[in-house]
Parts: sequence; structure tokens; C-alpha cells
Amino acid sequence: MSSAGQPSIGMVAGEPSGDLLAATVVQALRECAPAYALAGIGGPKMQAHGFDAWYPMQKLAVNGYADVLMHLPELLGIRRAVRERWLAERPAAFVGVDAPDFNFGLERALREGGIPTVHFIGPSLWAWRGERINTIRAAVSHMLVVFPFEEKIYQDAGVPVTYVGHPLARVIARVPDRAGARARLGIAQQDRVLALMPGSRAGEVRHLAPRFLAAARLLQARDPALRFWAPMANAERQREFEAHAQALGGLDNLHVVVGGSHDILAACDAVLVASGTATLEAALFKRPMVVSYVLPRLSWWIMRRQAYLPWVGLPNVLCRETVVPELLQDAATPEALAAAAWQALTDDAARQRLETRFGALHDDLVRDTPALASQAILEVAGHG
Repeated sequence: MSSAGQPSIGMVAGEPSGDLLAATVVQALRECAPAYALAGIGGPKMQAHGFDAWYPMQKLAVNGYADVLMHLPELLGIRRAVRERWLAERPAAFVGVDAPDFNFGLERALREGGIPTVHFIGPSLWAWRGERINTIRAAVSHMLVVFPFEEKIYQDAGVPVTYVGHPLARVIARVPDRAGARARLGIAQQDRVLALMPGSRAGEVRHLAPRFLAAARLLQARDPALRFWAPMANAERQREFEAHAQALGGLDNLHVVVGGSHDILAACDAVLVASGTATLEAALFKRPMVVSYVLPRLSWWIMRRQAYLPWVGLPNVLCRETVVPELLQDAATPEALAAAAWQALTDDAARQRLETRFGALHDDLVRDTPALASQAILEVAGHG
């Protein structure tokens, strides 16, 4: 119950991708169970559907072990505060949206306190740190997964699970409206456009923006008419990215905007993109891409020792082969990124093959995710 006696469901989403994925579920819960208050930690897309955000979502958006250690006292303080509030207010259920390092500890405490828990989007047990299944079994009453092959992992481990499809497969059109997106952005139909997407977290922008921008300068020397669009998660990331561009001496035909990533993905010819949900978005928009990621040395060493798969980009993971190039850590030089991006921009035959492959992937991921997820959440909450 909320403090006013209204039945409630608690939720925590810790970064823009989680906000995007959770927003459709928040909307569905509002429509099918309007009596429930929805509150916790979330972003602007969740808030647009009536979600009450107690803390700014950006507080949880850290990446890599080094960044987590730097912000650990604040993160632990926030988690302690919301845990105590929910144990006092007794929501009908709690839903952790991604952010496993933050949410699993919170979910375990709430579940031990008698509050059922749902985790939306299982962590990548198939990629690294598979031992987390033991943590999940103790913390999660019901797991919602977004990729079909994940269901068996949780069934075999004895964790109740529902495959709900991926929300983005419903949000993004099967055939993107490239001409319409270009018209909205003021991009001429004949212009060649590369999207630069270095991530939504400060650490990602810090490590990737200088490399992406240096690669863009090399590409512009090759094609002076090439245009660059960089959608940023918020104004702070925009300022950071623009500061990196200025430090490199500027870049012609660069447009840095807050939001608008879907129009930019629909409009562009190819993408330089940080590993993460944005790679799946680019695939659903049927765009050629170059996937990259750079971490502090310690974080990279730890993650590589725990990895199981040869890929990090979701298109490659889901297709079970290297369909798009990945340039990670020391391999992510401006020269290598520029060469791979030029190939993505100019190889028409490869683009057509990717469009076909990504179209089939899109079909595999389409389900009525908001309805399936909200139904499972309400069942866990005991909603009759």
C-alpha cells in the first residue's frame, strides 16, 4: 500500500534504456489496473505515464567497476532509503527493470520482507557471470525475459519465467520510414549520414566520444559532405559530447541533439554505436553498424575473464554469428572505427543482406510485451 492507503507497485529503472523499456509497461499497468500507484526510480518516459519518480534515474547510470566504486556510497544510500520506504509502505509487488547490480540486492531484501518481486529483462547469464542464477533464485519471484532462448535458462534453474518479447520490436516499425525521418530532421534525401551513439552514461561518453569523433574526422576527410548526427540521452551528455568535439578542433556537419534517437536511426545510413540496447535498436531499424565499447583497464580485465560468448553486440548474440563488426577496447582506434564505418556506409550488398537478416530478427522478437508483462506483474501482485 502507498502512504495514502492506495495499492501500489514499486519500480526501479536505472538508465535511459530501462526507462524506454519500462514506459510501455507502466502505460499498460495504468490502463488495466488504474487503482495502483506506480512509484520508485524511473525516467521521463515512465513519468509521462504517471510514474512517481522519487530519485532522478541518472543517479544509477554508472558503468564499469571503477565508476561503481566511485559512486558506491550514494548508490547504497539510495537503495537503503527506497528499501526502508517500501518495507514500511508494503507495495503489492516490486518490479526491478534491468540494473541488476542495484536491483537484485533490493529485490532480495523486499522478498525476504514478504513483498513479491518481478525482474524485467534478465541479465546476460548466457554472456557472462552465469553464477548470478543463484542470486536471482533468492531474489526474484518471477522473471520476465525479452529473448526467446532465455526462457529455458530460468526454467532449468527453477525460477518462474515468462517470455514477453522485446518492447522495442513493437515500438519500432517493421519497415522504418526513412524519408519521413529525414524530412523531420531537415536532412536531404541524397545526403550520406552517419549516426554517432557513444552511450547514455557519463563513463561511456568519456571513453567513446573522443574515438568516435576522431573517426568522424577521418571519414570527413574522405567525404567532406558526410553528415553526422549524435542523439544524446540528456543535456549533460550533450554538453560532454560537444566538449569532446571542441577539444578535437570541431567537426563540420555535426548535429548534437537531446533525444530523437529513433528518427536519427531511421534517417541515417550507418551507425557507430556503443554496445548495449542501442545496438538492438539499430538492428530493428535495419541499419548497418559498427559496435564498440571501452572500459577502464580493471573493469575490462574482469569482464573478459568472465565472458562466455565471442560477441558483445546484441545483433551478433541473437544471430549467433558476427553480422556486424565489433571493435572493443584497444581495437577501437579511430582508424579502425573509420575504416569499418566507411564499409558500413558504402557496401550496398552487405546492407541488403543485413536488412533481410534484421527483418527476420524483428519478427522473432515481436510479442504484445506490455500486455504480457503487466499481466505477469499483476498476477504476482495478487490482483484479482
